[in-house]
Amino acid sequence: MKPAPFDYVAATDLSEALDALQEGGSDARVIAGGQSLVPMLNMRLARPTTLVDITRIPELSGIEAKGDQIIIGAAVRQATLESWPDLADRLPLVRAAIPWVGHTQLRNRGTVCGSVAHADPSAELPLCLLALGGTVTLRRRRKTRTVAARDFFQGMMSTDLTPGEMITSVSIPARKQGTGYAFREVARRHGDFAIVACAAIARPDGSSALTVGGVADTPQTLDLPADTTDRDDRLNEFAWHLQARDDLHATARYRRDLVRRLGRTTLKEALSCRD
Repeated sequence: MKPAPFDYVAATDLSEALDALQEGGSDARVIAGGQSLVPMLNMRLARPTTLVDITRIPELSGIEAKGDQIIIGAAVRQATLESWPDLADRLPLVRAAIPWVGHTQLRNRGTVCGSVAHADPSAELPLCLLALGGTVTLRRRRKTRTVAARDFFQGMMSTDLTPGEMITSVSIPARKQGTGYAFREVARRHGDFAIVACAAIARPDGSSALTVGGVADTPQTLDLPADTTDRDDRLNEFAWHLQARDDLHATARYRRDLVRRLGRTTLKEALSCRD
């Protein structure tokens, strides 16, 4: 199929993009990599009347380390982040997760913020953003606001983004000394969306957190105190809490079992790699 007709705006600065979004209202969409949006356009699952291309806007194309935050612009390709020289040192969890994001060809086009905006519950980058306590910066013509990832993701492919507004960047806390990070995923094939993905963070005080994607409508987090002696029981309760459903890719029972087994392994790895 072919997309329904739309107006195309190749914005060269942020003001032009925001003006086009404001004028287009709820019928305007941003495009950067287009790896999720273009298939939806072709199948007419999305029918915007205005498409605003932000890839030519220089101020949205950078990665900046600012204090203990890494700020990633809305036009930054996933491959650009993957090849960022400081990635392994500053964002080890993202470094572990990003090879699982699609395939090389997709990462060469797809953007970090595009994945966040799409909010697929099985996607790796939204999972990492939420696990690390990141934030999303949203901009409209006369207003800028910053939203915590836990509040931005509201459901399956549903976010706090409003008409006339766009993501300009995401901010991710950098690696903290003495903290361990680990990522594990099971998918039908490498590059597919996760059946279950786990991101674990082990803190210097011995407490830890496991964030799981691919099961509930949004990634969910289990916090474990340092003196946890019933980790397996808590993982079992957490697996049931996620209310997994049967689908074409896996049964609910298989997903619950993966949360238990993969979660346990990921937590152990994070605890073992604290430095």
